[in-house]
Amino acid sequence: MSLVAGASLLLSACSGGDSGSGSTDQNGSSTDVKSMAAGKAETGDLFKLADTPGYDGTVTIGIDDGYSGYNNQTPDTNSSYNNYVLTAVLSGTLKLDGNNKVLLNNDVFESWDVTQKDPQQVTYKIKPNVKWSDGQAYDCKDLYLAWLSQSGLAKGPDGKNPFNSASTTGYSLIKTATCKDNLTFVTDYSEPYLDYKGLFNAPAIMPAHVLEAKTGIADITKLAPTGDPAQIKAAGDFWSNEWKGFKADIMPSSGPYKITAFDANQKAVTLEKNPMWVGGKGGPSKIIVRAMEDTKAMATALQNGEIDVAASTQPDATAAQTMKGLAAQGVTYGSASQLTYEHLDLNFKRMFADKDLRKAFLESVNRKEITDKLLKEVQADAEPLNSVVFFQGEEGYTDLYSSKAGLGADAAAKTLTDAGWVKGADGIFAKNGVRASFKITHNQNARRSQTVEIIISQAKAAGIEVKDETDANFLKGGRVSTGDYDVALFGWSAQPFKAESKSIYVCPDNGGEQNYQALCDKKIDDAYTAAVKATDEQVKLQKYQEADKAIADDYATLPLFQTPSMWAFKGIDRVYMQSYDGVLWNVGEWEQKK
Repeated sequence: MSLVAGASLLLSACSGGDSGSGSTDQNGSSTDVKSMAAGKAETGDLFKLADTPGYDGTVTIGIDDGYSGYNNQTPDTNSSYNNYVLTAVLSGTLKLDGNNKVLLNNDVFESWDVTQKDPQQVTYKIKPNVKWSDGQAYDCKDLYLAWLSQSGLAKGPDGKNPFNSASTTGYSLIKTATCKDNLTFVTDYSEPYLDYKGLFNAPAIMPAHVLEAKTGIADITKLAPTGDPAQIKAAGDFWSNEWKGFKADIMPSSGPYKITAFDANQKAVTLEKNPMWVGGKGGPSKIIVRAMEDTKAMATALQNGEIDVAASTQPDATAAQTMKGLAAQGVTYGSASQLTYEHLDLNFKRMFADKDLRKAFLESVNRKEITDKLLKEVQADAEPLNSVVFFQGEEGYTDLYSSKAGLGADAAAKTLTDAGWVKGADGIFAKNGVRASFKITHNQNARRSQTVEIIISQAKAAGIEVKDETDANFLKGGRVSTGDYDVALFGWSAQPFKAESKSIYVCPDNGGEQNYQALCDKKIDDAYTAAVKATDEQVKLQKYQEADKAIADDYATLPLFQTPSMWAFKGIDRVYMQSYDGVLWNVGEWEQKK
C-alpha cells in the first residue's frame, strides 16, 4: 500500500559496476550500487533526465504485484505497485532520487515557490510546451483538477463529495486554487503547511482535458467548491471510476513513457516511449513490467534470462541468496532500507475494541524472532521498528514498542486473566462467550505467510488463537479500505513528508481517510493537527512525537520492521530501487551496459 523522508547531495557520474568484483557491503550489495542513487543529470535541488544513448530493445522487469489503475489516488487503487509503473508515465512537481532527496521535476516545472508566508501561498510555474502524449497541453488545469479532486471540498447535488480520494491531507488546507494563466498555478492556504512539496506529485495529476471532453464540462477551473453541483458530480464520478485498468483513448502520458498495453490476466503492462516527452530521450525502447508475487520465482526468472530486472519490496532470504550468486552472469545485486514499514493493524470495529486483548496480543508477539528468521539474509542488521511516525536513525525516533511487544506468553496471559478473560479447556482464553481467536489477513506473499506462522506459535503459547488468511486481492479489492479484517498485515510506503501519515491515524471523520482500522483518539488528532500546521521545526517534531506515543499507548498498530528492498539487474548500466517510486524513477536515462 502506498501512503504518504532525508538526503545526500552528491551527484555521481559513475556507471554501474560488476558485482563480480567481490567488493560488496554487509548485505551483499555491489558497492557501486550506492553511486547509482542519484540521477545522471541531477544538480542541486533540480532533477532532469539525462539525454543518454538509451537502450535499443525491450527490458522486462519483475515486481511483486500488478498494475491495476491509471488513477492511483482512489482507495481501491492506491498501491505502491501502481506507483512503480506510473512514475514513468505521469509527471508532477516532485522527484525523489535513490537517496530520498526532494527534487523539483525540472523537465516539466520551472519552480514551486512560497510566494507569501502569512497566509501561506505557493505558486507553481510549468515550463512552456509540455504536452501529454495525445498532443494536448499539460497546463494549469491539470493541477487544478488534482486540487479539486483531493481537497475534500467539492460538493455534488446531494451535498456529498463525489471525488473518492484516498486522502485529502494537505490539499484540504488549500482554500483557493487559481490558474493565473495556462502555466501559473497559485494555491492559497487556510493555515501553514510546511510539507507542501509532497503535493501535486506525479500520480496526483490527471489529464483535465480528457475529463472535460468525456463529461462535457467546458472549463474544469470553473468548478470551485461553489460551482455547479451537477458538473462537480459528473467530474467526480469520472475521476473516481473511469481511470481504472488501461484505456488508451483516456489515459495519455505526461512522462517519458506511455502505457501501450495492459494484460490483467497475465498481470503485465507494456510501456513505450512518449513521443511528446520534452526531456531526455534515453531509456529502453520498450518496457514490460510483470507481476511476480513469488519472490523466489522472480529471482529464478532473472537467473534464466526471462527478466532483466528483479525489483522486490518484499525481501526473501532464499531469493536474495539466488540473486547474490548471479555475479558471474553479469548480475548486479542491491539492497537498501526503504521508507516503508511492515505492520499489523488491529480493527477497532471488531473484537479489538477490547484494549486488554490488543495489549495481550502485542505482548505475545516477539518481533526479533521475525526479523532474525526472515530478514537477516537481506539486511544483516535488521531489527524491529519501534515507531510508526519515524524511521530508525531519523531525528525524533523513540523506542515506543519494546516495552509493549514481545514481553512473552506469561505476560500476555496475565493481562488477559487480570481483565477477566478465562482460559478454556482448549487452551484459548474467552470472555463473555467470545474466544480470543482471530485472523491475520494479508495478500499473497510468502514472507507474510511465514510471519503469520511465527506469530501463530507465539500467540498460542499465550492462549490466543491466530489464523492465517491469504487473499491475493486483499490490498486492491476493497477489503483493506473497508476495514474487512480482524488484523491486517501490510506495509505503508512513505514520502519524506510526515504530514501525510495523518490520514492513517486521525479519526476517520476528521481527515483520516486511510484510517481503515477505525482508531479514534483525541490525543492523536490534536497532536497531528498541531504538528501539520506548525511553523517551528522543534514544535513540529515534538507534536509528531506526541502523536506517535499516543498511537503506541492505544495498542492500535504493531510496527514489525522497516522493510528493506532488494533488486538485481543485468544488461543495463545502472539501476537503483527508489524507496517510494521503485526502479523506474529514472528509467528514461538507462543505457545498455557496454
